[in-house]
Amino acid sequence: MDNERKIKVVNRYSGSVGYKIPDTGVRRQFQPREEKEIPFDELKSLSYIPGGMPLLKDYLVIKDEEALKELLPHVEPEYFYDKKEVEKILTEGTVDQFLDCLDFAPEGVIEMVKDLAVSLPLNSVIKRDLIKEKLNFDVTRAIEIKNSKYDGDENTSVESDNEVHGRRAAAINTTEPASTPTRRAKYIKK
Repeated sequence: MDNERKIKVVNRYSGSVGYKIPDTGVRRQFQPREEKEIPFDELKSLSYIPGGMPLLKDYLVIKDEEALKELLPHVEPEYFYDKKEVEKILTEGTVDQFLDCLDFAPEGVIEMVKDLAVSLPLNSVIKRDLIKEKLNFDVTRAIEIKNSKYDGDENTSVESDNEVHGRRAAAINTTEPASTPTRRAKYIKK
């Protein structure tokens, strides 16, 4: 492979991703969904540093088949999923396709599943339950929180299941100096 060749790399993650390669002094920062042309040597160096392989496997997508085969010889089909494929699997995919996605997709795709399950919103109760079981993420609760109405009042309350909850504790007053902490329980003697 030509080491001067530039490889298209995309940040699939909804947050920024960055790395620094100490040997070369290269520092890169990818914004969400940003695409960059990266020298193959740099990607190879990234694969050797601690944390580099998880970045390449889970958060960055290598868009060059030859480079991908050399850096990550075996990737599952879910490695290539982008927003369109995740939306399709959430809305039209079978339960088995969805389970395969949850089992084999890289972390960046899993994060996309969580985000899109809340923003679509996901109407399949089975898929919501699978997300909760496999990812420990409650889509129904996340949608409830997203749709909560705040009245902007000082005593803001959230209505849930026809109950109104007021403040549970006094607000922190940032204008006064902090008081000395007090013990809540007896300490254990040695």
